[in-house]
Amino acid sequence: MTTLVGKRMSGSDLLRELLPVCESEVERHMKMTRDWHPHDYVPWDDGRNFAMLGGTDWDSEQSKLSETAKAAMITNLLTEDNLPSYHRVIAENFSLDDAWGFWVGRWTAEENRHSVVMRDYLVVTRGVDPVELEEIRMAHMTSGFNPLPEDDGQRDHSYDMLFAVTYVSFQELATRVSHRNTGKACGDPIADRMLQRVAADENLHMLFYRNIVSGALDLVPDEAMAAIYAIVSNFQMPGATMPNFRRNAVLIAKGGIYDLPQHMEDVVMPVLRKWRIFERDDFGPLGEMYREKLADFLEQMNVKVAKFEAARERALARARAKGA
Repeated sequence: MTTLVGKRMSGSDLLRELLPVCESEVERHMKMTRDWHPHDYVPWDDGRNFAMLGGTDWDSEQSKLSETAKAAMITNLLTEDNLPSYHRVIAENFSLDDAWGFWVGRWTAEENRHSVVMRDYLVVTRGVDPVELEEIRMAHMTSGFNPLPEDDGQRDHSYDMLFAVTYVSFQELATRVSHRNTGKACGDPIADRMLQRVAADENLHMLFYRNIVSGALDLVPDEAMAAIYAIVSNFQMPGATMPNFRRNAVLIAKGGIYDLPQHMEDVVMPVLRKWRIFERDDFGPLGEMYREKLADFLEQMNVKVAKFEAARERALARARAKGA
């Protein structure tokens, strides 16, 4: 691949130029991934019929999960459930030919396992209200989710592929962090093993997308930098449109499952460092502008992180004082 600074490249040109990267990433993924079966991670002996089949319907006393673990499990599951929205965005921005098409299908199939295993676990163990879960699933999937930031009237849509792949580079890593911490919060070794398995998949997915963006940075650095700034500065988790997301996000943050400091320290900054955003010397004027805007945004986020951590420490101090 050769850097094409100052040269015009269409979206189809970019996909064609990135095809060797995609092929090598698919090959790496298939060597590293491990097939697994959702049914192996579900304690089926805990299951019993609901009232429609002569059993007992759910009530809150049956759940062994804390309110924080419930909020995290529901949010994580419904995020995985909205797979059709994510598949549509990826399929529309990638080609369905060659290695691109193989990846779209393989990634979708692997992601689907996550919702299968988490739903089976929650229903069998009666961890959450299955009726409410289904109602929220219907609402969330009906509304869908588009990870691309709103068009400001200046975006070149021929490069929407860059926005999509940049978004999932961060989102897959964020989901990995959330799944791992949710598994610990459940207080159940079965749930912990299950979500470790899911998180391992998410990490491999992140590597694929992150390395595609690395290739794009070498090909069209300015356009890639524009996408990176737009995604980082407007990032939302894919559950942002689901009912009760704000309430659940607060519980998740307070419980240390996923919060602003983790987002910056464990997700945003490691990916930016891997891309060498602040060491690169191949940006043109457009890329330099967006790199400066990104630096300013990160400084603002550092201030917010410090305020968040100070507020949390005050809350913990108050809790310790009450318990003394």
